[in-house]
Amino acid sequence: MSPITYITDCFDGNARARLSTRIGALFGQSPTIVAADGPDPESFAALTLLDCLIATTALGEDGHPTITLLNIAPRDGVWPNGVPFCFFHVGMHLVASTFNPRVLSLVRRELGIDHVHVTDIREAVTAAGFGADDVDKIAGTQFRSLWYLPLLAKWVADGRPVPATETAVPELADDEPTVTVVDNFGNCKLDRRLDLVPGDTLSVARRNDDGSTGYVDVTCYPHLTAVPRNTPGIVPGSSGTGFTELVIRGGSAAEHFGLRPGDALLETVRAQVA
Repeated sequence: MSPITYITDCFDGNARARLSTRIGALFGQSPTIVAADGPDPESFAALTLLDCLIATTALGEDGHPTITLLNIAPRDGVWPNGVPFCFFHVGMHLVASTFNPRVLSLVRRELGIDHVHVTDIREAVTAAGFGADDVDKIAGTQFRSLWYLPLLAKWVADGRPVPATETAVPELADDEPTVTVVDNFGNCKLDRRLDLVPGDTLSVARRNDDGSTGYVDVTCYPHLTAVPRNTPGIVPGSSGTGFTELVIRGGSAAEHFGLRPGDALLETVRAQVA
């Protein structure tokens, strides 16, 4: 059986219970549910999806196929009941996700996933043989990530034909570096690799207690243990394809700089240290 990971912004106890039970009934095993929480669940989900796929493709041996489900579905008025769902493969690994350009932006940029298969719920459920009443319930429910997304993943994993349209993943503007995840140490994981080498400095915005913004020149180091204790540093991180992290060895960079997921560093002035 393929390991199943479910990244979702529906993660309260009731939602977890229903998601685990439904997926268990469909696949014969319960998923690992990962909460896409915090102030910017889309950026968290984007990096976590990329990290999950890198973890599968960098094993050094064949390993086993995996299934990753992802649900971040804002009701933004563009789609009748939230964004549609899509699926794609990275090698033998399956991803079934909401068609959310921000969530898919990092796998597009780093893994070359520039097209995915977008489904229409009514069309897909009808093609699977469901009656009209069930089609209406699944297409119209508020909890499509419970009633439809696991079905989509199961159909694709089983090799069943699913009507879908190959669709380009929009390429988003390459804005300035953004904090995507703050880990349990307070390290700020960015959404890219910065063009820095040890000894370079980066001017990082810091929110002061009075609400004003100051800037701190932070030095780049080759790894975490090279950063002096209780001092900010820029290092190659553990996420993405060597994405950069803002850290304080022995402290919380997030607290020190007042940063949260979704925040830009505000200024990225590269200055070579003499």
